[in-house]
Amino acid sequence: MISKPSFQDISGFNDKWLIVVGLPLVSIMVSILLFADAYAQLNWIIIGVCIPISFINTIFYWFGMRWIYTELKWRFPANEEIGKRLIWVFLGFNVLFPTINIGLGSLLQLIGLGHGGNPNQIVFYIATLIICALVITLYEAISFYIKLEQTVAEKAQLERQNVESQLEGLRNQVNPHFLFNSLNTLAYLIPEDADRAVRFLQQLSNVYRYVLESRESKIIPLSKELEFLDAYVFLLKERFGANLCIAIKGLEDKTNCSIVPLSFQMLFENAIKHNVISVEKPLTIEVFAENGHLIVRNNLQKKNQVMDSTGVGLSNIRDRYRMLTNKEVEVIQSQQYFTVALPIFEISGNENYS
Repeated sequence: MISKPSFQDISGFNDKWLIVVGLPLVSIMVSILLFADAYAQLNWIIIGVCIPISFINTIFYWFGMRWIYTELKWRFPANEEIGKRLIWVFLGFNVLFPTINIGLGSLLQLIGLGHGGNPNQIVFYIATLIICALVITLYEAISFYIKLEQTVAEKAQLERQNVESQLEGLRNQVNPHFLFNSLNTLAYLIPEDADRAVRFLQQLSNVYRYVLESRESKIIPLSKELEFLDAYVFLLKERFGANLCIAIKGLEDKTNCSIVPLSFQMLFENAIKHNVISVEKPLTIEVFAENGHLIVRNNLQKKNQVMDSTGVGLSNIRDRYRMLTNKEVEVIQSQQYFTVALPIFEISGNENYS
């Protein structure tokens, strides 16, 4: 058997202070509405009896309607079922009203209110219905507002998790081709030159350590990325020799800048993948700063590829930047050059890179 949840679990809030503040206010309001003549005539004898009787009535109706509200909220919890709840609330009130009215009627006679103290029953019914409707509306409004806040918070959390998941997926696209090509180069160097193979392996270790350390970071200091780029360029030069020219210039003063990690690696791989690299046609890749962007530019000498480029590498970079800034990654292609401009993040000394 499933146990019934508590009121707070059902409604989403604790109504202790609502009861503490609301009961006296509502009981006074009911007393004024039902015994207006006594208040107008300042009949303190009747007023002195009406206030506690109104308070007793309010307690019975408040907790009676609260019980009805809780039962209905438990059975029909969805916002779309509010119409059904309201119908049953009205029916429940019409059962509650005569029960409480008859039960307390004898008490009203005993205290001698008689004709002066007893309110008109039609007026009493309407006034009580209005007050109960206001109380139920207040409960529904508070519950709806709290559930709305929870829904917004949950949605924001899901969106953050979704973004993190996307970022993780995008990061995971970075590594495979790079590792495969590096291992091929290493396999070539080992029988040819053991010392060069050792140096290559050391640089490969440095590069891959950076890849692993930076995978949890959304942005990284430019100085760290440039340290990685030095090791990465060493590996590329072993692969391509003088056929690949790398020029990194004018970035020494950008110590307060950061970028999305591994952006350079992906753009270099993109340039190498789609362009001819040979003695007759060496590929030149330049990296420099210009107009608040980091520029990666290569001379354009496209390979005769059977299949068109999928654009996954550039899409990866664009998506990663789009998740972090409104500034766009600019891609410019002319007859001579292919250029990508990466937005620079300005950072403070206490920047958190995780």
